[in-house]
Amino acid sequence: MRYVIAGTGPAGLIAAETLRSADPDGEIALLSAEPEPPYARMALPYLLTGQVNEGGTLLRRSSTNFTDLGIEFHYAGAKSIAPDTGQITLSNGDAMAFDMLLVATGASAIKPDVPGLEGKHVCHCWTMADARKIMDLTPSGADLVLMGAGFIGCIIMEALASRGVNLTVVEAEDRVLPRMMNETGANMIKRWCEAKGIRVLTSSRVTALEPLADGDGNWVVLKNGEKIKASLTVVATGVKSNTEFLGGSGVNVDQGVVVDENLRSNVETIFAAGDAAQGPDFSTGGWNVHAIQPTAAEHGRIAALNMAGRPAAYKGSLIMNVLDTVGLVSCSFGEWGGSDATELVDEQAFRYTRLAFEGDRLVGALCLGRTENIGVMRGLIQSQTKLGDWKQRLIADPNRVMDAFVALLA
Repeated sequence: MRYVIAGTGPAGLIAAETLRSADPDGEIALLSAEPEPPYARMALPYLLTGQVNEGGTLLRRSSTNFTDLGIEFHYAGAKSIAPDTGQITLSNGDAMAFDMLLVATGASAIKPDVPGLEGKHVCHCWTMADARKIMDLTPSGADLVLMGAGFIGCIIMEALASRGVNLTVVEAEDRVLPRMMNETGANMIKRWCEAKGIRVLTSSRVTALEPLADGDGNWVVLKNGEKIKASLTVVATGVKSNTEFLGGSGVNVDQGVVVDENLRSNVETIFAAGDAAQGPDFSTGGWNVHAIQPTAAEHGRIAALNMAGRPAAYKGSLIMNVLDTVGLVSCSFGEWGGSDATELVDEQAFRYTRLAFEGDRLVGALCLGRTENIGVMRGLIQSQTKLGDWKQRLIADPNRVMDAFVALLA
């Protein structure tokens, strides 16, 4: 059996290693679209702060990891596939045969349709090359604009601020983290960032970038006419699944490759995992792309087992995010926006808890400024535990989630 895995992020690497364990005699090929050893994108902010060097971002430290496992490694991405003939064409023009293909190609940063959003003084913070560019162009005291205050933007905000720059954040939505946090929590995070010396503009849109007279940066033009000087503009306005190479293949693609509980697409020999997969959603019962590393890792493992003929079902990923924004920790789990909910707010201490219910089950939670019960909240949601009398106790005091967990699940 010949397996080809397109993508070398967590989903692809875990799939390759799982396949080697499940099928010791199978041929395995890994395809990397970047000219880098496999690295963790989530480690890039730590590279920017100097907490790790480039070696510290690597997903596998041994230079012989793949050869030791008998896994081919190719520095070439996927260009197109022909499922009928079991062929994949690579970005370097080579063709490769496969019996089973895993699409673990991840996602790419979205570039908004804004005039002037190109050139030396604009970049994303999504690749190793982006991180190197940011380090080169952000000396202490530099003026920097960050477009986007969603999950990705808030991840890198601290790393950028730590470089001693004058940072302005521009977010088109009415609050930071619009998909992760409600208005109460988002307003706290915004106030926290502003207290750290970061200018945060919400309900504000970039309409153009205009070169500075000396050519050493841009004026970032806002919809209200304001112009902000920036030696570098970092774009963090979202990502999209890397599925373009599947055009014309017959593989069903929506937001990502649509897969079943076995992570198999509508084409028998093609599976998908990680940010490129639109898989089962634990909370809604539907299908979604959940671009988080725990989902990618589990996708890779489950997909590989099924590719090797060892049936395994994926129960669905829980929408969850845990984030450190300039020292303030926030988290969100599941369906936190429902009306049947209870809240505990301490504006001055930057502490906030929201629990959302469906009947007598906890289905979602928001938490800000505290970390002690994060795992417990997730456990109560994923176990779908019937709370009984504990629902009213939690409504009276949301901080008793540990007591509820011990009483109901211990």
